[in-house]
Amino acid sequence: MRKLAIFPLLLSCLFATSACAQEFVLTSPVLQEGDTLTEAQVFDGFGCSGQNRSPALQWTPGPAGTKSYALMAYDPDAPTGSGWWHWVVYNLPAGTTALAENAGAADGAALPAGAVQGRTDFGTHAFGGACPPPGDAPHRYVFTVYALGVEQIEVPADASAAMVGFMVHANVLGQASLTARYGR
Repeated sequence: MRKLAIFPLLLSCLFATSACAQEFVLTSPVLQEGDTLTEAQVFDGFGCSGQNRSPALQWTPGPAGTKSYALMAYDPDAPTGSGWWHWVVYNLPAGTTALAENAGAADGAALPAGAVQGRTDFGTHAFGGACPPPGDAPHRYVFTVYALGVEQIEVPADASAAMVGFMVHANVLGQASLTARYGR
């Protein structure tokens, strides 16, 4: 009986490619959904003593029409009233489907040509690791890759993460997220 239930789906795949389109998914070789961040992804400062390295990330190709990607890491639980932006990368070329560990280093050397790191809430243009206040419940760290319908978004070099996010959302074709946690 179970095999018969799959048959209509298989037929639809033969005649309608949208029914079998690959799902847009973000994964990491070092993190699974809901995992606790390791010391490698913890900030080095503000009382934290981690390695401040962005995790390796990979994603399936975005939807048809994808011309670039943006990647943002955000802590919605930060006690600021507006969360905390940990990483902002945009203008990633359309052929990009992975970023190596520590691609978020300040020098940007591990990013593809043309990619730009935006200003985070740490005030830098680099990945800033987790460092929630001591005693808080573990915070969520949401890594989201956005498939965009434009080759580049145009923002000033020192644009806030909110401004970059506005331009990303104005041009998004699809998005995929991976959420990890960290508390101290």
